[in-house]
Amino acid sequence: MTTHDGALDLRLAGVAAGTWLTGLAALHLSVRLSLLIAGVAVLLTALMCALGSRPSAGPFRGTGRFGALGRFGGAGRGCGVGRSGGARWVVAGVLLGVACGAVVTAARVAVREAEPLAGLTRERAAVVARLTVRDDPRPLSAATGRAPTWLVPARLTWIAAAGAASGHRVDVRVLVLGTGDGWRGLLPGQRVEAEGRLMPARGGDLTAAVLAVDSAPQPRGTASWAQRAAGTLRAGLQRACATLPAEPGGLLPGLVVGDTSRLDPAVEEDFRTTGMTHLCAVSGANIAIVIGCVLFALRRVRAGPGLSVALAAGALMGFVILARPSPSVVRAGVMGAIALIALATSRPRSAVPALATTVVVLVVADPELAGDAGFALSVLATGGLLVFAGRWRDGLRRAGVPAGLAEALAVPAAAQVACGPVIAGLSGSVSLVAVPANLLAAPAVAPATVLGVITAVVSPLWPDAAELTAWAGGWPARWLVLVARIGARVPSGTVPWPAGAGGGLLLAALTIVLLLAFRRPPVRRVVAAVTAAVVLGALPVRLIASGWPPAGWVVAGCAVGQGDATVLPLGGGQAVVIDAGPDTAPVDRCLRDLGIHRVPMFAVSHFHQDHVGGVAGVFRGRRVDAVVTTAWPEPAAGHELVHAEAARHGTPVFAATAGWHWSARDVTVEVIGPPAELRGTRSDPNNNSLVLRATVAGVRILLMGDAENEEQDALLRASAAVRTDVLKLAHHGSAFQSPEFLAAVDPAVVLVSVGTDNEYGHPNLPLLARLSRDGARVLRTDEQGDLAAVRTRDGLAVVVRGVP
Repeated sequence: MTTHDGALDLRLAGVAAGTWLTGLAALHLSVRLSLLIAGVAVLLTALMCALGSRPSAGPFRGTGRFGALGRFGGAGRGCGVGRSGGARWVVAGVLLGVACGAVVTAARVAVREAEPLAGLTRERAAVVARLTVRDDPRPLSAATGRAPTWLVPARLTWIAAAGAASGHRVDVRVLVLGTGDGWRGLLPGQRVEAEGRLMPARGGDLTAAVLAVDSAPQPRGTASWAQRAAGTLRAGLQRACATLPAEPGGLLPGLVVGDTSRLDPAVEEDFRTTGMTHLCAVSGANIAIVIGCVLFALRRVRAGPGLSVALAAGALMGFVILARPSPSVVRAGVMGAIALIALATSRPRSAVPALATTVVVLVVADPELAGDAGFALSVLATGGLLVFAGRWRDGLRRAGVPAGLAEALAVPAAAQVACGPVIAGLSGSVSLVAVPANLLAAPAVAPATVLGVITAVVSPLWPDAAELTAWAGGWPARWLVLVARIGARVPSGTVPWPAGAGGGLLLAALTIVLLLAFRRPPVRRVVAAVTAAVVLGALPVRLIASGWPPAGWVVAGCAVGQGDATVLPLGGGQAVVIDAGPDTAPVDRCLRDLGIHRVPMFAVSHFHQDHVGGVAGVFRGRRVDAVVTTAWPEPAAGHELVHAEAARHGTPVFAATAGWHWSARDVTVEVIGPPAELRGTRSDPNNNSLVLRATVAGVRILLMGDAENEEQDALLRASAAVRTDVLKLAHHGSAFQSPEFLAAVDPAVVLVSVGTDNEYGHPNLPLLARLSRDGARVLRTDEQGDLAAVRTRDGLAVVVRGVP
């Protein structure tokens, strides 16, 4: 929205930015430092106001491409009301936001760190806790023969140490890792009691602790009628969508209410790659569609403004409850409420101040939102539409582009430019297909959303009609899946980019420079020519060079020195990682070179330093969903290192035994060893290594950890199926191997992860010679660098990258 002369009204934007960014920083700072920052900001604001208290020469009016930064009529006294004080007022607004964000976040962090909970958490104490569920439970694992584990965001209201006669009232957030079906189906607002053990949270938010519970919760109350009704509608939507094919059936509930519990991971990854992830979460677009349909229907029956606002507000509240109040939903809901208030009072709406007000209100109410990626993307996308889309649409129309096409091009481009730095920082890549993919997806979003909402509403009353509307909504969902799948497979559709805050800030700076430079026609022509030259020059190289990783790879061995790190691809930048090598940098480099940004499962064969020392490198810039380890807890230092790193990131850790298995896409992983705990061997940690049997795209892969001849013979005695295509040789090719076991494995390819000139004399050269004589192709990381086995039409092939 603009002021009366067409300039954007950005007066509150500085306050919002200061509140938001300082709230984000304060989540990671001590309470004392946050309060110090607030005090300094207040003093600087007072100083600026004192300096600006002389009479002003006239009203300040911002100029330039993006319009006014402030509007103040008449002369007067105060903080920055004159021309020379305009910039001072903007800075003062930012400082006030800094003070506000620091104070409110410090207050909440102080509660998070208060005793007695902090002491109980440090001691990892067993406790009895009373909880109020905050969101729907999400499944984390469901291994064969084991009860599923559920991640349940909750509010802790009372706690007592196990066996204590009395407890303490508290009011903090916790994450519950609940084992068993008793956690399934809990609704937000429901009160339960549970016994479990406290663990430290990862930090960076308002979660005070993680509570691991091995039993079902005891109900202590029911959810509100509104949440029960919403749960019924959500369950009805899922039942109706279950009749659709898996991909659109899993996507439609995500489009409508943000329920991605049945969304295929491959589809989810395709959406991420093509910059369409926002469609899988409820945001302002969903709110606009729902309210727009309600207002359109009311207008058709000639309802008055008051009635229209009241009914639209009711629809808004109902939809927020149905979709669950996630950060993006809350942001969109408050934004819609502000717009409805403006409509009811007949005042001109100003969208940018409304968005800024929304940010300030929400961050003050819940400082944790400042660090939520979904909240950031939602706000930035809305801001990009308000600031850029209209101007770019008008510029395209002046250039002769038809009105509809100009709108369709400007909207996704504006949203992508605004969100690009955050997406790049989170994913470590920049999508080049996001704008065209979102352009193609846009026509299907509204029909899918409307039909999905109708399905949810009618499902309890008329299930057959719900299945019919779900079937109709499945067609636009199919289109969205197709767009994402094709876009994700465009060659060079994503460009690697530095991950983390540094990468995001770098792209933001480049974006600002380009936006300012593009105001000049000569610069636009130069940039267009350079871009064309780069694309045309790089395309032949891309098409001719084999690149890394090679096409069709099914397993990669990372050159991490004297240690192990093996990777099984899931596609779309995801992979299973087994072990992490001795140091952080090599495994991080290997995963970056393979394009891996998400690790659904990280397996630790055993806790020796050469397998776990680099665990932080696996987590660096990547999302790790779960860590699976051996049940043998020694050496203690490695065990503690893995658990501490996982706890820092809020990642669950599970000890697996023989029979446990995991699958995703065309990859299956099963633990086959040790068949039973082995004691009194040459090396008990080595001989209790997880031995994994994996299948990737039909290729059999055996991953041995450091299992020596004792565990290998135990596998033979247990009649384990060990014949394989690719063998990751145990213990870096040491001499402690069972000849009978190797004969039973009979591999075509052997990968040896070993360091150059290591003090252990690995690998054993007679062993490698025997494997070669038996027909195996033997590859070594110390001589050939990163290794890969590739599935081709003619069978298995190997590719080596060379020593880095």
